[in-house]
Amino acid sequence: MADYGMSSEELEQMYQEVILEASKTPHGKVSFTAGDGQQATIGVDSLSAGESTLSATHEYCVPAQSHQFNPTCGDEVTVRVEISDGTDGKPQHIEHLVWDGQGCSISQASLSIMVDLVDGKTVDEAMELFHAFHKLMESRGAGLDDEAMEEELGDAVVFQGVSRYPMRIKCALLGWEGLKDSMAQALAQMNAKEA
Repeated sequence: MADYGMSSEELEQMYQEVILEASKTPHGKVSFTAGDGQQATIGVDSLSAGESTLSATHEYCVPAQSHQFNPTCGDEVTVRVEISDGTDGKPQHIEHLVWDGQGCSISQASLSIMVDLVDGKTVDEAMELFHAFHKLMESRGAGLDDEAMEEELGDAVVFQGVSRYPMRIKCALLGWEGLKDSMAQALAQMNAKEA
């Protein structure tokens, strides 16, 4: 994100506005509970009391989900992903990504921006973005030395200021950890089918 000759104070203010806007109108957020009108495309089929299974929207996809909880602040999220198995002739990629949860503006904005960044990407590209975002969160406010990596992160660089506050880093990473875990589960299911 270019700074357009702004002072660090003006830039920080702009970053805060982006985070607040992304948290107010989060992308990819749906309710996983039935009956509220906006259900996730990646559905849940009930099996019996306490059990459920995810169903994919395409026969060449494997669905998975991960629930993440931050005990420090109470933020929680469930990330659902559909990964193509490659039989559609394309590399394994994120076919669909949605989430449901609640938390502070940082966790909600991070999830929203994450969806914009990774939906439709290959699994490898999504993992590269995951690692780049982790490096940003480890920077303690210094940002990244790699301009190309910052460009890849797009709007996610607004969390550079968040990386100064160790208690808030977990908020920003919550959804990303759910993405990584749900993708790993989907890939494990694919590998089990092949074995």
